[in-house]
Amino acid sequence: MPALIAASAIRTCLGDAAQTYAALLAGAHGCGPLRYVDADRVHVANGYHVVDGTGEAEPPLRASGWLADCVTRVVRESGVDTRTQRVVAVVGTGLRELRAVERWAVDGMPLATERLHFGGAVRGAAGIVEVHTVANACGAGGYALALAQDLLDLGEADAVVVGAADTMTESMLAMIGRVTEEPTDRVRPFDEDRGGVLLGDGAAALVLVPDDGRSRGLARVLATGLSCDAYHETAPASDGIRRAMVDAAERAGRVLSDVDLVVAHGTGTRLNDPTEAEAIAVHLAAGGTPGPLVTGIKGAIGHTSGAAALHSLAVAVECLRQGAVPPVVGLRTPLKEGRDLRLVRGSPVRSEPSLAQVDAFGFGGVNAVTLVEAL
Repeated sequence: MPALIAASAIRTCLGDAAQTYAALLAGAHGCGPLRYVDADRVHVANGYHVVDGTGEAEPPLRASGWLADCVTRVVRESGVDTRTQRVVAVVGTGLRELRAVERWAVDGMPLATERLHFGGAVRGAAGIVEVHTVANACGAGGYALALAQDLLDLGEADAVVVGAADTMTESMLAMIGRVTEEPTDRVRPFDEDRGGVLLGDGAAALVLVPDDGRSRGLARVLATGLSCDAYHETAPASDGIRRAMVDAAERAGRVLSDVDLVVAHGTGTRLNDPTEAEAIAVHLAAGGTPGPLVTGIKGAIGHTSGAAALHSLAVAVECLRQGAVPPVVGLRTPLKEGRDLRLVRGSPVRSEPSLAQVDAFGFGGVNAVTLVEAL
C-alpha cells in the first residue's frame, strides 16, 4: 500500500535539504581536495566532504552524528510520538562506521564495537527502541525504504523512521583509486568523458506513515521494486535494473510510461552510466513517447554510498513540490547511450512532474527503484 513521507531531512556536502536543492538548481557542487586520508596513498585527489567544525581534524563517528541530527529533526517535524506510538527505525548503510575501525587500527582511537552500528545513535536521538541496520551497498537506503513500507503494510508499526548514513573510508577510497589511471577530478554523470566516481559524505532520514486519509505529508511513496541479481561483484546488469523497475511499477499499479521524472543513480563510471541510460531509454521512453526528464545528483554531492537512494529521493520530492528539475551537474557532452534521453543540462527545467522514479544500484546487483508521487 502507498505510504506518506511525513517529514524529511538530509545532510550533504552542500548543507541541509533546502541548501542542497538550491545549490543543485544553481549548478553548484561540493567537490574539493581529499581530507583526512593521504591522497597519494589511495590515488584519489578529491571528494565531496561534509565539513564538521573547523574541518582541521577528523571528528570520530561522523556518520552517526549526521544521522542522529537528521532523525531528531524528522521525528520532531512529523509529530510522531515515540512514547505512545509503535515507531520502528530502519537504517541503510554501505559501510556503517568502518572509518572508526580504520582509525582504531592506525592510531589507536578508542572504539566501542556497538557504535559500529547505528542503533545507539538513533535511540539517543529519538528514543526509538527497535532499530534495524541494513548494510547492503549503495542500494541500502532503497532497501530500508522497502522494508519500512512492508512494516506499515503488515501493521507492525504506526510509523517508520527510515535513515541512511555513510562517510568516506580509506579502504573504499583505495578501491576506487585502483580503477583509474589518473585521479578523477569530479563526478560527471552520463558524460562522454566521465572519469569515474568519487565518494561523498552524508546522511538522511524520513518518517513514513500510512496513507490513511488522516495524515499529511510531503509526497506519496507508491512502491519500491527490488532485485538482487548477483551478476558481478561490481558491474551492473541491465536485466537486474529492468526487473527492479518492473517490480516497482507492478507493486504501484502503474506502467513505466507513467514516469515523468527519473532521478538516476548516475555514478559517472564507465559501466553504470551506459547500462542505466539504456534501461531508461528502452523501458521508460519507448513507443515514440518523449520519455521522462532525467537528472542525477552525484556530480554535485558525490556518491554517498548507502545514503544515495534517500538523497535522491529527497531531491525527487522537492522537484515534485516545487516544479523545478535541477541539471545534472558536471554533464557536458552526453554519452551516446543517453543522447536520446531528456537529460537536464546546463540550467533547471520548469516542470510539474507527478510521478518520479528514484534509482539506486549497488555492488553485486543490489538494485532498488522507488516510485514517488506528488500530492
